[in-house]
Amino acid sequence: MARAQVTDLVVVLPGIMGSRLADADGTAVWDLSGAALLRGLRTFGRSVTALRLPKDIGDGDPGDGVVPVGLMPDLHALPGIWHPVDGYTDLLRWLERHFTLSVADNLLTFPYDWRLSCRYNAERLKGRIDLELERWRASAPERREARVVFLCHSMGGLVARHYAERLGGHEVTRRLITLGTPHRGSVEALAALVNGSRLLGPDLGTFARSLPSLHQLAPDYACVTGPQGLAYARDLPGLPGVDPALLADAARFHADLRSAPPRAELHAIVGVGQPTAASAAYADDRLTLLPELDGARAGGDGTVPRLAALPASGAGEGHAVTESFTPYEQHGSLHNNRGVRDALWGLLGHTPPGTAEDAAGSRLGVQAPALLPAGAPYEVTVTATGEELLLTAELRPADGNRPTARTLRSLGGGRYAGAFPPPQPGAYRLAVGGVTALSLVAER
Repeated sequence: MARAQVTDLVVVLPGIMGSRLADADGTAVWDLSGAALLRGLRTFGRSVTALRLPKDIGDGDPGDGVVPVGLMPDLHALPGIWHPVDGYTDLLRWLERHFTLSVADNLLTFPYDWRLSCRYNAERLKGRIDLELERWRASAPERREARVVFLCHSMGGLVARHYAERLGGHEVTRRLITLGTPHRGSVEALAALVNGSRLLGPDLGTFARSLPSLHQLAPDYACVTGPQGLAYARDLPGLPGVDPALLADAARFHADLRSAPPRAELHAIVGVGQPTAASAAYADDRLTLLPELDGARAGGDGTVPRLAALPASGAGEGHAVTESFTPYEQHGSLHNNRGVRDALWGLLGHTPPGTAEDAAGSRLGVQAPALLPAGAPYEVTVTATGEELLLTAELRPADGNRPTARTLRSLGGGRYAGAFPPPQPGAYRLAVGGVTALSLVAER
């Protein structure tokens, strides 16, 4: 099949932790994915002190010699800071296979030091685009009017938005596509700051609290229930775990984006249908995550609530753009979702070959632990819409070993559940799928 023509420069930005980091000697300091994830996390937990940022770093560079060296290729996670995320290798291969795009030619990746502020990384992005777009336009006459298409997962969308809306990047941007970007933040990020990490030791919590980026992922809407009702995190004095200066600066960062409503063409792909924390109750110096906001369930992609995956309007009320596509998918897998890729065909200027994935067949909300204590069974709960389904859950080891499957039992009312025996230590992917019971009867 001939590849679809794309004459623009396409730039892929990962989310937080989605860039590999190395020190000045080229030694990896963050490169933990796939089968090596569990072993590497233990080592990282002991050496994380070296990556902690100095206080009052603001939008600066710590001068510690750490540099981004590429995108994470496979499943990666840092428990206590962010949920597991699939790597970006498959996305890049898909783009090269179906479009006239080539890595290091007109398909660029932009790894960045995800510890640092989105403003700092947007400045770096500007320098890279200035060079690469000039190179690409000069490479052939038909490319002289080429512009940039940004494809951004999670926090990468905040970096690209700051470039486009605050650094003049809208002048060369064709469109900006965000996948699960927490435009208005995520209460999960706030919980990581307040509750710290009991998973890899106190050093990880101290490391997390030094990051401007994690503060910029904190929710930019009133979502913390206190004595006076819902409040913004920045308005709660003495909130433990956060750096008040970084949290106040994060509020200014989001206000700056709201004051420059999208001038670049912005398309937000928003994960829905997954149990997602939308607010939190604060008591006894801890946050308890809650799925409701003002008494209503917001839903989302399991990490970013639906209401926060769209940029706010200039007044901070309502949304500046509408949803471009709403897949039933978890945050960490949005960029590898088949329905999302069908949407990307249209956003890159082409009609997808064949039939788009049947959205009705994939409306599954999946709840399962992101981290499991040793010796505990792995329990899965699924909600589904429509007809009664026969659902199967498959637990796939990241090291390529044989997967384990379980048929989920129906609990009635569109709810299903199942459990795997305690898995061996390691990293896993969970896949859930099924068919209607009626279709199975017809085939027998």
